[in-house]
Amino acid sequence: MKPVLPLYAAGFVTAFGAHSVASSLGFLHTDLLTLGILLALYDGAEVLLKPILGSLADRIGPRPVLLAGLTAFAVASAAFTLVDNVAVARFGQGMAAAAFSPAAGAMVARLTPDNARGRAFGRYGAWKGLGYTAGPLLGGVLIHFGGFDVLFLTMAALAVIVAAWALRAVPNLEPLPRQRQTVADLAKRLSHKDFLRPTTALAASTAALATGVGFLPVKAADHGPIVTGAAVSLLAITAALIQPRVGKALDAGRITSTRPGILTAAAGFVAAAAIPGLAGTLVAAVLIGAGSGAVTPLAFAALANATPKERLGQTMGSAEVGRELGDAGGPLLTGGLAAVASLPVGLLALAAVIALTAW
Repeated sequence: MKPVLPLYAAGFVTAFGAHSVASSLGFLHTDLLTLGILLALYDGAEVLLKPILGSLADRIGPRPVLLAGLTAFAVASAAFTLVDNVAVARFGQGMAAAAFSPAAGAMVARLTPDNARGRAFGRYGAWKGLGYTAGPLLGGVLIHFGGFDVLFLTMAALAVIVAAWALRAVPNLEPLPRQRQTVADLAKRLSHKDFLRPTTALAASTAALATGVGFLPVKAADHGPIVTGAAVSLLAITAALIQPRVGKALDAGRITSTRPGILTAAAGFVAAAAIPGLAGTLVAAVLIGAGSGAVTPLAFAALANATPKERLGQTMGSAEVGRELGDAGGPLLTGGLAAVASLPVGLLALAAVIALTAW
């Protein structure tokens, strides 16, 4: 049994958990600013805790942080049936994901040879893509037939299964010896172009993905939750299919730049704003999925290759903050502008911001 497979599955859990709820919130809240805030809660919790918990994974080893995070995710998901509050449950899930997500990324890097990291992170991203795919589609089905209680209990069960799998299959990686690091040393490393460029690309691609999943269903809401869930799943499955191929091309030296992916994702929001109805949703889903999927393995592999192994948890946690800022900022920007102007204005504004990050 490959020890990285449960790590890929952990990526599936956080992606499924994030987007199965996000893609259906539009049916609970028609106020677009409120929708943007709810979409941002999960990621806001991750922004606060990922650097801290990523550093903890370096200090005590990533495996216990991974297992604790998956367990906490199961508890937060199941608690929804008691508190009946989406905001509280989402914040709790985000706190848990802040533990197991950077720990899983650090372990993928440590368990993979340097010349195979593109493929490893491509597969890791593909499993996340499967979560993004199943989330909107299965989430819509579960909510349609059983309500949000059934959806949150399903997420709890998934987290328990993956935690048990990881407990059995993932080896315990001891903390590596580390030189003392000052605040100035950390600031220097996190302000270097080798960190900033891939992190900015991740933020842009994640903003595209989160906003697409959250707001493309609003554009086609007249078709109902199952149809819109299936349409948004097209975005996620496109991203899932492209990531292993881009990772393989990276390992072969055929591709290195994230710019084409960023610009493709931006073009998806232009299409969403310009093409009416379900057709615009489908075209946008393909472009956003292809663009964001192309960026992810390139950026993560670049971060892993530029980081000392004993600091991988800290780097992945810090880089994930950039991703979560994009994940939260994209929906907030789009929702805020949509509330005061219109949804196409919000989508075009996000397209412009994403395109600027390519330079």
